[in-house]
Amino acid sequence: MRQERKIASKIDWVVICLYFGLVIMGWLNIYAAVYDEELHMGIFNLALNSGKQLIWIGTSILIIIVIMTVDFRFYDSFAYIIYGVVVFLLIFVLFAGREVSGSTSWFSIGGFRMQPSEFSKFATALALAKYMSKVNYKLTKVGDLLITAGILLLPPVLIIIQGDTGTALVYGAFVIVLYREGLNPTIIVIGLIAIALFVLTLIFNQTTLIIAIVVVGALVIAIGKKKWKRIAVIVAAMLVVISVVWSVDYFVNDILKPHQQNRIKALINPEADPLGYGWNVTQSKIAIGSGGLLGKGYLQGTQTKFDFVPEQSTDFIFCTLGEEQGWVGTTGVIILFVFLLIRLVHIAERQKGTFARIYGYSVASILFIHFMVNIGMTIGLFPVIGIPLPLFSYGGSSLWAFTILIFIMLKIDSHRMQVLVR
Repeated sequence: MRQERKIASKIDWVVICLYFGLVIMGWLNIYAAVYDEELHMGIFNLALNSGKQLIWIGTSILIIIVIMTVDFRFYDSFAYIIYGVVVFLLIFVLFAGREVSGSTSWFSIGGFRMQPSEFSKFATALALAKYMSKVNYKLTKVGDLLITAGILLLPPVLIIIQGDTGTALVYGAFVIVLYREGLNPTIIVIGLIAIALFVLTLIFNQTTLIIAIVVVGALVIAIGKKKWKRIAVIVAAMLVVISVVWSVDYFVNDILKPHQQNRIKALINPEADPLGYGWNVTQSKIAIGSGGLLGKGYLQGTQTKFDFVPEQSTDFIFCTLGEEQGWVGTTGVIILFVFLLIRLVHIAERQKGTFARIYGYSVASILFIHFMVNIGMTIGLFPVIGIPLPLFSYGGSSLWAFTILIFIMLKIDSHRMQVLVR
């Protein structure tokens, strides 16, 4: 009994309070998103998403109890097995799954659905932490780097095959983890340059961009020393950059599906087709902007009531918050998320063992990418890729996955003094 009290005192109650605060606020906003005053249906009605979400919240509490009861060493010892089970589910759903919104990534069980790709995030985080915490691991070793890449790339490749590109892109969060563990910053810089080139190619004329690259390259050569090795490197870099620019057109028009092409068009210029591919982003901005400083009031959102914004209780839940609670409400929720992220990074840094630190950074990074992209896509800063706002959006798979992700970290953290430092 004394030992249990000692462990309980080391549980990070700040994160737990933030978790439940965001979950409850999300639940209230889910009800606001589906509320219809003519139907007279209360927040607990199981016919509404708010009623169903309450079931998910209740089952999440049961999951929390199980996680906090299991020995903390279980997550390290069984990391690869958990990863293997989830990978199997990602493969199995391709054959036995149900197609929803163009993605074959759901198991349908009665009136409920489960999405294995949501659970693959915490399974990958565990497997990555397990492998990177092994003795003599080094990111500079080719073998270690290849196996690390394999662990990280297998789930998103399977998810892309399912047709869910948005969820697959979340795996970019693990780059933050690798950087914390010593990944060469040059690799990240090259990746950011490639992304910038991709966006610039979509915005500007391809020929104009290539001419600009050649001119800049020529100026760099002219200004510096006329050494053949330096000139050869600059020319090679120019050719690579030009190849990337040329390949963007092929990638967008021949590889991406029509709905994915429309998402990119909506990001670049939603006003070009406000009633077509630009509808979601345009209506989302209108809903958030119409809230003003203090909002229209709880359950008073007109954009929400008349279903102008699709997926109002899932991907675009932030619109409901913005319209009804205004700038004050959205800022308050953003501050809570920022506090949660800062606290998770703090927890990760105070770990005594490598496994716990890497897993902790994985948790913080995954939540950060979800938070940033979801809010960004509702205000037109990111393409609409269909990922939920953590703990806030409607969805059982999402809530369960984030609950597992966070509370495994809290369980491990509560035993941090029992971990031997490697």
